[in-house]
This record gives sequence, C-alpha cells and structure tokens, in this order.
Amino acid sequence: MDDVLSHLTSALALVPAGVGDGGDDTWTLIVDSFWPLLLAGLTATIPLALLSFVLGLVIALGVALLRLSPNPVLSGIARFYISVIRGTPLLVQLFVIFYGLPSIGLVIDPWPAAIIAFSLNVGGYAAEIIRAAILSVPKGQWEAGHTVGFSQAQTLTRIVLPQATRVSVPPLSNTFISLVKDTSLASLILVTELFRRAQQIAAFTYEFMIIYLEAALIYWMFCLVLSAGQNALERRLDRYVAH
Repeated sequence: MDDVLSHLTSALALVPAGVGDGGDDTWTLIVDSFWPLLLAGLTATIPLALLSFVLGLVIALGVALLRLSPNPVLSGIARFYISVIRGTPLLVQLFVIFYGLPSIGLVIDPWPAAIIAFSLNVGGYAAEIIRAAILSVPKGQWEAGHTVGFSQAQTLTRIVLPQATRVSVPPLSNTFISLVKDTSLASLILVTELFRRAQQIAAFTYEFMIIYLEAALIYWMFCLVLSAGQNALERRLDRYVAH
C-alpha cells in the first residue's frame, strides 16, 4: 500500500500548485487518487469489517444463548455485557483497547486492536438480534425436536437456528453495512484503511473537500453493493418461508 501511495505522490507532483482551481487539474486529482482509495477499501476496509463481523457473530451467538439461559448468573453476565457495549460509544471502546490497555501493560497492535473492538461491538448488538430471532421460532419446534429424540443442543442447531437465521438476516446485514462505515474510526489508531488513506492523500494535496467526498463516494459504492447482496439473500431465503 505504501508503494501505491508513492506512485500517487509521484503522479500528483506533476500537478501544478493551486490544483482544484481548474477543471482539468481537479479531474487529474480525482482519477489519480481513486485507485489508491479503492484499493485501500478492498484490501483493508472490507477485510477488517468482514473478519470483525464473523468474530462478532460468534461472540453474539454465545452471548445470546447466555441471555436465554435460565441461570440468573449467566443471564446477568450477558445482560451486563450487552448494556456496556450498547451504552458506550464505539470510539471510546476502540480507544480503551488501543490506548488504555497499555497503561496496565497490555500493548496491542493497531490491526488486532481494531478487530477486537469491532468484534466486541458487533457481539453486543448482534446478540439481541440473534436472541430475538431464536425467540421468534415457535416453541412447538423445540417440542418437535425432543419428540424425535434430539437433545437440546441438536434441536437448537438442526431445527431452531436455521429458522432463526432467516429472521435475523435483514438486521444482521444492516449491522454489517454499518460496520463497514464504522471501520473509518480505525484511522484514529493508525490502521491504514480507506479513510486513513484519504487523510494521507488530502494532507499531501491540500484538497480535503475533493478527497473526502471521493472517499465518501467509495463508501457509498460499497454499501450499495452490500445492500444489493442483502436483497438477493433475503429473496433466496424467502423461498423457504411458508406464506
């Protein structure tokens, strides 16, 4: 990625001072900066969001099951976790992990710190989505599983969760799309993703409006593609739902 920025720097060095005053110079800047921004999004922003989301779903499923547990201690722990995550800003969570933990001797590199923060955040929000989806499955489905000799775990994994998945797809998809945009916060702990790359280019060219609008356009493009994928997945799953 640094090589890409070096090439961009060389290309922009040919642009006269006062870039942006003329239409040709503005378009030159837009074209020269588009690929580095898009590449940062494809190689950093999307992988960061995807990995954090997958880990977050694992956390969310565990927390949701604890939340549904009849054991008041386990349920209380899950409630506390969800309350803390939903009641504090993601930026604060990110700073606590990256800047706060070193004060107690635990130093985490930028990328792992971002993944941990985003995963924990997704876990807190997605847990309630998964819990609601599980509760939406009729109790008769549990009874049917027990009737055919399934254990509680088998009934959950083979009967309940597949049905709950169809219900949870829309809200979980929205959570992932929001996460893609929230990854821009990782730039504040020096993770070189899309927005961090935009900051670097803007600092070099002094064309903050153009570069930041271009970054916003790329985020929008990502969200449009993800929304289209979400709609296609919902239509596919809808075939298996009785109307």
